Amino acid sequence: MGIRTVFTDHSLFGFEDAASILTNKLLVGTLKNVDAVICVSHTGRENTVLRGELFEKDSRDSNKLVVRENVYVIPNALVADEFKPGPPGPTDIITIVVLSRLAYRKGIDLLVATAPRICAAFPNVRFVVGGDGPKLIDLLQMREKHLLQDRIELLGPVRHSDVQSSFGIAILEAACAGLYVVSTRVGGVPEILPEDMISFAEPEEDDVFRAISEAINIISAGKHDPQRAHERVKTFYNWEDVTARTEKVYDAVMKSPQMEIWERMRRTMQLGPFAGPIYTIILIVDCLFFLFLEWWMPREDLHYVTVHWNPKKFAQLVEKEKARIVDDEGHLP
Repeated sequence: MGIRTVFTDHSLFGFEDAASILTNKLLVGTLKNVDAVICVSHTGRENTVLRGELFEKDSRDSNKLVVRENVYVIPNALVADEFKPGPPGPTDIITIVVLSRLAYRKGIDLLVATAPRICAAFPNVRFVVGGDGPKLIDLLQMREKHLLQDRIELLGPVRHSDVQSSFGIAILEAACAGLYVVSTRVGGVPEILPEDMISFAEPEEDDVFRAISEAINIISAGKHDPQRAHERVKTFYNWEDVTARTEKVYDAVMKSPQMEIWERMRRTMQLGPFAGPIYTIILIVDCLFFLFLEWWMPREDLHYVTVHWNPKKFAQLVEKEKARIVDDEGHLP
């Protein structure tokens, strides 16, 4: 259709299994003709560039490949006021919160292996685990085996409406709420927070135990200030900055020359001797179909939306909604 398109990628995918190979091939065909790509981390950018083959020959040296200029990195953001630190606890009990789908790919096996060791090493530590999944039975068996019913609380399935975290950026939200974070060093996680707000571990039992122990000692020594952590995250990730950067990408796309059909066909044919012609035929059929629709229902006969975007009006509505929420919270029993 020739509509300007910006693709945003939030996830990391592999290259080895059959599902990843097929998915990546589809991604290559999809990204051949998009105007820009936005990734949420530099690690994600590298992953997307490799999966989508978003590189081209260097204009100065034809033997070198360079990443396309239309691949951007814009991080996630959050509303910091929704994740404020709670009041300090009345006791010296340290609570480790785990909120996740209880599955192997989420590292629950590491939790099963390290939780008993942490409870044995630190008598003032307790766990609160929320979530459901196939590994729940392993957690139950571990708790029974080590007699940790009073130290490990399993909440079971947690409704999304009862959780502030969106699960997609849970680490960032936890840090904004004043919690000290422990994470494995995978994907784009090392880019999220400064090293003094998070302890990293390799995905193995002994190193996870070391990282959790390090975090417990930091909390016990009073070296982590929840309020200061909240204020720092508040400046790191905010929607105003993310929106401004995203708007610049959209503006650059709209000002760039529109890609002609011949250029799209040329790029599509680069998919290979088999996929190239197939994708090109699909492209041509789609274009012919759109020409038919243009003849059958001309665009001058369509009714267009005449109300333009009004940022000031939107800001007023946001402030009005915030005031309503504050008022409702003030009348809660």
